[in-house]
Amino acid sequence: MRDVLVPINKKWNLEDLLHACRQYPGLSNAKRITFEYVMLKDVNDSNKDALELVRLLKGIPAKINLIPFNPWPGSEYECSDWERIEEFADIVNRAGYASPIRTPRGRDIFAACGQLKSASERMRKKDREALAAS
Repeated sequence: MRDVLVPINKKWNLEDLLHACRQYPGLSNAKRITFEYVMLKDVNDSNKDALELVRLLKGIPAKINLIPFNPWPGSEYECSDWERIEEFADIVNRAGYASPIRTPRGRDIFAACGQLKSASERMRKKDREALAAS
């Protein structure tokens, strides 16, 4: 799945990335690595996915920012439900990792992280409002 979501994974795969993280000089609980995890509905947001994330990061002092996906017109992905994100965060927290959930900002005007692509694809106001309401 990571090959689809993060194409550079084909060149710099997850195993190599995690190995480099474990070798990072000065790594300690005081100097944790922050990972960004975008929550995609029915793609990477299950309890099983949370447990796999914890397994992958075992031994790496880390903080995991959980980022609700910001949809844009034509996107094939949706944001995970808020309850699902909270349950995912609880699993990660119980494993000993800080996992704050980012507060989405700017969705209503398509200025949130990941949505700026849509700036060049003008939408009518009523279409923006309908998408924001969904």
